[in-house]
This record gives sequence, C-alpha cells and structure tokens, in this order.
Amino acid sequence: MEEIAAALGDSARWRIVELLAQRPRSVGELATHTGLRQPQTTKHLQTLAKAGLVSVFPLGQRRVYAVEPGPLRELDNRLRAMLATIEEHADERDVVERYLAAIEAETAAAQHDRWADGRSFTFERTFGIAPEVLWRHWVDPDLLAQWWVPPSMTVTDCRIEPFAGGRVVLDYRDDDGGRYRSAGRVVEADESHRLAFDLSVLDATGEVSFTGHYTLTFEHDGSGTRFRLDLVVAETTVAAASFIAGIETGWSQVLDNLDRKTRS
Repeated sequence: MEEIAAALGDSARWRIVELLAQRPRSVGELATHTGLRQPQTTKHLQTLAKAGLVSVFPLGQRRVYAVEPGPLRELDNRLRAMLATIEEHADERDVVERYLAAIEAETAAAQHDRWADGRSFTFERTFGIAPEVLWRHWVDPDLLAQWWVPPSMTVTDCRIEPFAGGRVVLDYRDDDGGRYRSAGRVVEADESHRLAFDLSVLDATGEVSFTGHYTLTFEHDGSGTRFRLDLVVAETTVAAASFIAGIETGWSQVLDNLDRKTRS
C-alpha cells in the first residue's frame, strides 16, 4: 500500500494513470498527452509497473500500457475505511476545536493573577457499580492510573491517600516528552461517601499555576452510584489560561474513561 501511494503521489504519474483509465496507450501517446519526454514517461511507467499499477503488452514494435484496477480497488477500500474511521471519531476533532476556542477565550480573560479564582465546575454521572467499588477506583493507585488522564497521556505516578492530610499526586507525560505534575492534600475522607482534596497544577519550575478544591460525593442509586464532582478554582496565575480552558473537556474525558473502566 505504501508503494502504491508513493507511486501515485507524483502528479505526472497520476496523470498517466488517469489517461490509462480511459484505455491502454503507448509510451509515445502518453508522452504527447502529458507533455513529457518519452524517456521521462518510460521512467514513470516503470515506477507504476513496480507498484503493480500498470502492465505492459508488447504489440509488435510497440509497447502498450494498461492500468491494473486491483491495486486501485485496494487503495479505494483503504481510503473508504479511513473516511469511516474519521466519521466515527468526528467528536474527537470537535473536542480539539472546542479546546482551542476555550484557550483563546481564557487567554483574553487572563490579564492578571487570580483572574479565575472562585470559578466553579460541577460534573455528575451515574455509574452502574456500588459506591464502595467506585470509591476504590479513586483511592487504589493501580485502578486510578488506568483512567485518570486524558487520551494519549501516560501516567507515571498518581495517588489519592484516603485520609485527612493524605497525599494527592498526579504526574503524567505525553508522547512528545512533555511532563505534567499536580500535587496536593486530602481534606476529608468519608469512605464510600465523600472525598475532598486540594490539588495544585505545577509549572515546569514547580510553581503553582492554579489550585483546585475538589469535593466528590458518592450516593447509592438503586444498584449503582450517583456521583458528583464539584471543583472550585483558586490561586490562578496568568499562565494558567490553557489549564483552566481544559477543565471542562479534560474532566469530561477522564470521567468517560472511568465509566468505560467500571463497565469492563
């Protein structure tokens, strides 16, 4: 497939295939229609033949070339599959576009430190598992590491120690070498009912970009759990604009991760 795509990636070879799609042609005829010299045309045809896109038929003194539809059908199938994948995951592109728009808006608003202090966010979900099981997904480091980052990120350290004063750590990286660190402390831990903690996002020097005050509540809901996450922002710096812009999208994504994990 790579060889086929490479062969068709040249405009002259693409034009040759278009001409051969109409009917078989000789080198001279192809050269006339493309404006190429015959040696150039022959070289392009050799590349197309190597990729299986054309075949040559010696007819007396002439050599006539014909297109082979098989590789083009294969390419068509691959492209159709790719388009189907793009359509299936169109919401992923929408997420990026919304995030970029949010960054622009927050950057315009971030004219001084403390600009977003007091801003609040609420996320609510119903999970089909008991509160004590959902609680474990928050306080067991191994379970937490399986869902507590957006897609394409890799956790290097994360934990919420479920007692007052316990450590809260989220350390992860992306495939481009970027590292993201957050640290804080648990304020309250009522097992399987309520968990409150502070978590500060740190910049590359270890300084606080902003702090989030989180309150998680777990309530029985039939055989499942009604879950609520309340977040209040504090200590915001001007440089925190992109982080603040990503809160809505980021937490929606990680809670989707948690939902999928608890269903598996």
